[in-house]
Amino acid sequence: MTALPTPLIGAEALRRRLADGTPTLLVETSFDLTDPAAGERSHAAGHLPGAHYLHLDRDLADHAPPADGRFRGRHPLPTPAAFALTLGRLGITPSSAVVLYDRQGGVYAARAWWMLRWMGHREVAVLDGGVAAWQAAGGALDDAAPAATAGTVYAVADDAMMPTIDAAALQASLGGVRLLDARAPERFRGEVEPLDPVAGHIPGALNRPFKDNLDAQGRFLARDALRAAFEPLLAGRPPGEVVHQCGSGVTACHNLLAMEAAGLPGSVLYPGSWSEWCADPARPVARG
Repeated sequence: MTALPTPLIGAEALRRRLADGTPTLLVETSFDLTDPAAGERSHAAGHLPGAHYLHLDRDLADHAPPADGRFRGRHPLPTPAAFALTLGRLGITPSSAVVLYDRQGGVYAARAWWMLRWMGHREVAVLDGGVAAWQAAGGALDDAAPAATAGTVYAVADDAMMPTIDAAALQASLGGVRLLDARAPERFRGEVEPLDPVAGHIPGALNRPFKDNLDAQGRFLARDALRAAFEPLLAGRPPGEVVHQCGSGVTACHNLLAMEAAGLPGSVLYPGSWSEWCADPARPVARG
């Protein structure tokens, strides 16, 4: 089996892979926070041939009330067991080659990429540039439903590859980790807050807007350019001492993917992110 380039695959490479008949499972994750049905509609209207669809709210998050009643952010992670059922429904096994894509610069594809890696999955990549890059490379879209799968049992790996940190541990670690916030600068500074009840950022965080990972065509910057952008933010710390967050643990995955593409793997996700952090008035808030 031909190894899947990871964490990114170009549209031309994907076209060749599919033309050669190399087994590859395609999954679209397009989404719009202001219109949660928009991504599914656009997928139904036209998608990469054979692609399945995963919905941020239904499939890549778990909104069931937690047993302890504590708010864990706007897009809390499902349990590995629950996500394994989702993957099995699409026919994904731990050995499947999976390519994820969206229409939003890789934001939601990066979340799904991180989650698959979190499960211990290795053969997974994000289509660099998404649908626009696919079409620019001459790739066609169709509106046919993907072939039905018999479903599989996805076995979760014992050695999860993507570490996380919770709010309490992060608060205890402030000053001892390098915290990167993927939100837009005006949200980071606390000038506006369209989604969460409190404006501002976690004290000590540095702002690395996820959009800075992309070029004018919506594709990730080259490896050397990404590395040159992230290394000053790390200030000599190893990637394992870097924690990523955003509003709800989604766009933070874009920075995680960018660091991986830059050859800086091993950083940590705070899944609850600002939406969880600011929900507790006892936690400190910084602005400016």
